[in-house]
Amino acid sequence: MKIFFATSEMVPYAKTGGLADVCGSLPGELTDLGHEVCVVMPKYKKIDAAKFGLKKIIEGIEVPLGGEKKIAKIFSARYQDKVTVYFVDNGEYFGRDELYGTPMGDYPDNDCRFIFFQRAALELMKAVDFKPDVIHCHDWQSGLIPVYLKTVYKDDPFFRKTKSFFTIHNLAYQGNFPPDTLPTAGLGWEEFQMDRLEFYGKMSFLKGGLIYSDAVTTVSERYAEEIQTKEYGAGLEGVLTKRKSDLYGIVNGIDLEEWNPEKDPDLAVRYSVQDAEKKQENKKALQKENRLEVNAEIPVFGIITRLADQKGLDILAPVLEDFARKLNAHFVLLGTGEEKYHKILREEMAKYPKKFAFHIMFDAKMAKRIYAGSDIFLMPSCYEPCGLGQLISMRYGTIPLVRETGGLADTVSDFNPKTGKGNGFVFREYTSEKLFKTMERAVELFRKPKVWRQIVENAMQCDFSWNASAKKYVALYKQVKKVPLA
Repeated sequence: MKIFFATSEMVPYAKTGGLADVCGSLPGELTDLGHEVCVVMPKYKKIDAAKFGLKKIIEGIEVPLGGEKKIAKIFSARYQDKVTVYFVDNGEYFGRDELYGTPMGDYPDNDCRFIFFQRAALELMKAVDFKPDVIHCHDWQSGLIPVYLKTVYKDDPFFRKTKSFFTIHNLAYQGNFPPDTLPTAGLGWEEFQMDRLEFYGKMSFLKGGLIYSDAVTTVSERYAEEIQTKEYGAGLEGVLTKRKSDLYGIVNGIDLEEWNPEKDPDLAVRYSVQDAEKKQENKKALQKENRLEVNAEIPVFGIITRLADQKGLDILAPVLEDFARKLNAHFVLLGTGEEKYHKILREEMAKYPKKFAFHIMFDAKMAKRIYAGSDIFLMPSCYEPCGLGQLISMRYGTIPLVRETGGLADTVSDFNPKTGKGNGFVFREYTSEKLFKTMERAVELFRKPKVWRQIVENAMQCDFSWNASAKKYVALYKQVKKVPLA
């Protein structure tokens, strides 16, 4: 099959979250399964064209935007010698420092920016004569492509056999814009209805993808169920319930070469499940780096996160005082986010410098050191569509402590000392009290070396490669391709 990915970000070119990791891994896995895969994304200012070998292949494609024609320059590069990646360039829209906005908020013309990107993506396929069997769209930034295929391009013979897939990476980000975005997008006012693109008085890019795509996927089976409820549906639970028969959950994987403690050059000492005791050298290095007591018997909790309520900071912040006073443990954090949490963390670290090491920043190499040097990895999320941190931490023999939600529930099972089964610690009720009790339980089991060794082995033996998930996507592509066009 010919498969075309449309995404707003992709590792290694531009990243704000897990979407980039998925689009950096899944296309290559699909190629390994014998399919021809291309990707299109914007050419942001921060993408180093020389470093990644980008070459201009088309000087200008005319892209309709409202009543105007805008010009898109097209660049391309080969990723891992497997996948052709196309970059849509227009300085007016993508020559900015950030992908979606500044700390002050989103760019006010994000509707125009990503309408331009999506129309350019469709015109690009024609220009390079890549006639896809499937266009796989990701999140709201490509949510109008399924709409276009069934409206503006419905009589275009080039796309006559093309099916569209839409993947939700996080339902909370919806791309909702004023109604006058419709004519800018080249769509008629008949689309501004409750059963189409209208969403609480606005036009929703995400809703367009949900309604018009041939199949909807999200990044874990549990999240596919959760988003059909009022609690997690973000106002779209009715739409998703109507599409229940076309809604699938496929859990994300991780790149086993990138996240490999046996080969990772950023670790103090490399190790595997067979010699997991070497992990202790990374723990010592992490404690030393963070000016904490170097002591193998003191458990280290690690967390790498966006500092926001969704990630559980609202239930984590209240337990920091109890952590410092009641647990003989260390806590290393890496991340940025809401200023209120920056303040809380800095105050706690000033009070308890022998307990806490909080880095209000992001550093990819430090992240590796935390994954390898911690004993327990915290992900107390309010909701988590999939989550990659728990998958990576298990790869490094660091035991995830998670709330039972979304992809965390699908990938982490609570350890049972009686059976010796389970790869982490899980709590259900979203409260500070339940979180802290689970942290205490983890510390208690850490004090039992034989038991802890069993949990580490259970975690490191889990297979979270992309291969199994990629096969599920292929099966779904083929299933939908058999359905005749309406």
